[in-house]
Amino acid sequence: MSQKKVIFTENAPFPLGPYSQAISATGELIFLAGQIPLNPETGEIVGEGDIKAQTRQVMKNIEAILIESGVNWSNVVKTGVFLSDLTNFVPMNEVYAEYFKEQPPARACVEVSRLPKDVLVEIECIAVR
Repeated sequence: MSQKKVIFTENAPFPLGPYSQAISATGELIFLAGQIPLNPETGEIVGEGDIKAQTRQVMKNIEAILIESGVNWSNVVKTGVFLSDLTNFVPMNEVYAEYFKEQPPARACVEVSRLPKDVLVEIECIAVR
């Protein structure tokens, strides 16, 4: 029998649609929804036009959800990075690397035609307990 638990924290933005911030499955896997650079207190975009500022906010949002889930960055095994423009890959990667200094997770990074609220970056991840 599978276990499914919704994870929610007010320290990350409220979902923009019919999805959860994260789901813990079978007690071991945690699937985090894609996070965009929204300030959880105001709902406003952080770092308009600044990929580094936007990536930092996305990582803060992910970190808040990881903490609420009872895990941290070392538990992340897979990420998916969505960029509105791949020319932002290097500066995004500089900020991303600050969070994964040792044994970084597997990752996919793709350019997409558009992201919610026209942000520059969205990142999702999977963690294990």
